[in-house]
Amino acid sequence: MPPTNKPASDEQILQLLRSDNTFERGFRMLMNVYKERLYWHIRRMVLVHEDADDVLQNTFVKIYRGVLLFEGKSKLYTWLYRIATNEAITFLQNRKRHHASAIDDGDNGLSNRLRADSWFDGDAVQLQLQEAITQLPDKQRTVFNLRYYDEMPYEEMSRVLDTSVGALKASFHHAAKKIESYFRQADHF
Repeated sequence: MPPTNKPASDEQILQLLRSDNTFERGFRMLMNVYKERLYWHIRRMVLVHEDADDVLQNTFVKIYRGVLLFEGKSKLYTWLYRIATNEAITFLQNRKRHHASAIDDGDNGLSNRLRADSWFDGDAVQLQLQEAITQLPDKQRTVFNLRYYDEMPYEEMSRVLDTSVGALKASFHHAAKKIESYFRQADHF
């Protein structure tokens, strides 16, 4: 393939991955195409840059080991997002278990870590939004991030999270209401 500025298509990537001779090149292409999108998806879930890097690395290890099992029943990015989402959720659950008996509770801990994160370059409103998102239950947080930041259609989200479209719409609605309430309460202080 001649060099081009146009990103590789999923079909080109998968074709390269299916051959032993071009597997490594195909995997590098996959990483180049999806690394930034997956990083920001994970980062919005775990909030802190170093944690997002760790989860992204674990995600790519899982993808590397399992990409030949990808059957093409969904879009490639749907499959990748599902792995990234599951890795981020696993990370968050492990951190909650690890800190369950600690003085620092999970949601305040996330908020404090975000404030201390030198990689966070958001303004006060973005910090407040992230703090509001940390108050959401895990599923609502995930659904909100996928819909709000990634603008993922509910049908695609349904395949990523293996949940009905109706349940996802309800989760997003509840999450948005809780975030709205958080901002209203913050305005009164």
